[in-house]
Amino acid sequence: ALNLKVGTPRWTAARQEAIYGKRWEQDVAALEAYNRDNKVEPMNRALKELGARAWLSGLRRVQASTRSRLEVVEQQKRTVKIHPIVDWSEKMIYEYLKKHDLPFHPFWEQGYVSVGDWHSSAPLGSGMTAEETRFGGLKRECGLHESSDQADWQI
Repeated sequence: ALNLKVGTPRWTAARQEAIYGKRWEQDVAALEAYNRDNKVEPMNRALKELGARAWLSGLRRVQASTRSRLEVVEQQKRTVKIHPIVDWSEKMIYEYLKKHDLPFHPFWEQGYVSVGDWHSSAPLGSGMTAEETRFGGLKRECGLHESSDQADWQI
């Protein structure tokens, strides 16, 4: 049986927008604060509450320059991150989905090659790279997968 836990930010999106405005449209510092409040802090809290020592992630090296040097297993402070499909190509993903009769993400048909928040993801346009489809091209990562002080989970 699946024992699903849902983590949420401390403040609703509406409250955050009323106080700070649309931080995802402002600048890199505001975007990083938004990501810290909506991604990193809830993940830190969830890892601590669950007593988790490891985290499985579906990141792949081919997805972005920021992911090109990922290892299969990495230590990030007290949390071990495991990337079981880190070396999979787009073709391997396609073949796995077909072999196991799994659906493609519904946004794929709409041109999305990367999906994050509704307001910070865009379909791949002419002349764009996949990395530019997130956060208006300001950055690729939301903070969960960055080796920075804000993403160093402390349990």
